[in-house]
Amino acid sequence: MKITIVGSGYVGLSLAILLSQHNEVVAFDVDEERVNKINNKNSPIIEKELVELLKDNNLNLRATSVKTEAYNNSNLVIISTPTNYDPITNEFNVESVTQTIDDVEQFAPATTIIIKSTIPVGFTEMMRKKFNNNNIYFSPEFLREGRSIFDNQYPSRIIVGGDTKNAKIFANLLTQISKKEENSIPIEYMSSTEAEAVKLFSNTFLAMRIAYFNELDTFCETNELNSEKVINGIGHDPRIGTHYNNPSFGYGGYCLPKDTQQLLKNYDSVPNNIIKAIVDANTTRKEFIANQIIKKKPDVVGVYRLVMKEGSDNFRESSVQGVMKRIKAKGIKVIIYEPQLNKNSFFGSKVIKNLQEFLNLSNIIIANRNSSELSSVSSKVYTRDLFGNN
Repeated sequence: MKITIVGSGYVGLSLAILLSQHNEVVAFDVDEERVNKINNKNSPIIEKELVELLKDNNLNLRATSVKTEAYNNSNLVIISTPTNYDPITNEFNVESVTQTIDDVEQFAPATTIIIKSTIPVGFTEMMRKKFNNNNIYFSPEFLREGRSIFDNQYPSRIIVGGDTKNAKIFANLLTQISKKEENSIPIEYMSSTEAEAVKLFSNTFLAMRIAYFNELDTFCETNELNSEKVINGIGHDPRIGTHYNNPSFGYGGYCLPKDTQQLLKNYDSVPNNIIKAIVDANTTRKEFIANQIIKKKPDVVGVYRLVMKEGSDNFRESSVQGVMKRIKAKGIKVIIYEPQLNKNSFFGSKVIKNLQEFLNLSNIIIANRNSSELSSVSSKVYTRDLFGNN
């Protein structure tokens, strides 16, 4: 089977690598640099397992920026292009998804299309009507940044927006790349609109849990209580649990901020309180963290790492950036230490390449996630990381 995967971010590239172990896979991307890297077996994304697997000479994988090469004779097209949230329209920018479907209609009209990009509720059905094509499906991904290979190999569930033969063929492809026993993976077939809702509600629930523990931490810090003891105390209730409970500067990354905002947009004509509160809570948290730093009146604030979590090279919508902007707005100098950033400055703040120089120059160091690299200057470090996990 020839499979075309459009977009080579962590969703598309991880699928391309795993599916190419048993199928012919062509990765299509408009970014020539990414195309060249993949063809030279150099991952454009920093993720340990992904980097290692791409070097496997047995992969039937090639990358291209030529549409005819990508789509001709393709049996399946998987769309994993970015759909960034547009704050002006208050919706996802789905232009890349629409354009890809248009290209497939032109070059391979009989091909099954699977949308992996996160999209508004109702989008797939709208595309089916627009292109008069019922062979378009949505299948949400549930991958964590830095763990895309693992999460594909050990999926919590497989969800496909359709109950047709082609929908089941795709589900079978996902089970083939899994290392779990086939019968142990829950597979749910539903309408694409329901599958779209699953994606947005899943991520909004995760954002809600993060926001809850962050507000708990805000209360404890304000009232000089030990957040760790309070969180451990409530976590022993099995209905709550001790997972996903580590306070942070706010939820961030590529998915949670935009997915919560899109779901709120989908609630335009639906009564709600919680969904809006989840979005607003993240702004409140970043303002609280920034104010905690500002009132210490430092001359220089050092930002230790822009990435959201260990093992990721993604700065997109990282919560520390929101904190940083608020501190800078008060005229306080901000410097940055980020090994993954190949620039001398980031939004007007100097990037310090040498860790020791960064530690020496900073009066206060803010770290969304703590690190042993900061142990020698622990008295300077401000973090809300209690448990040392992501």
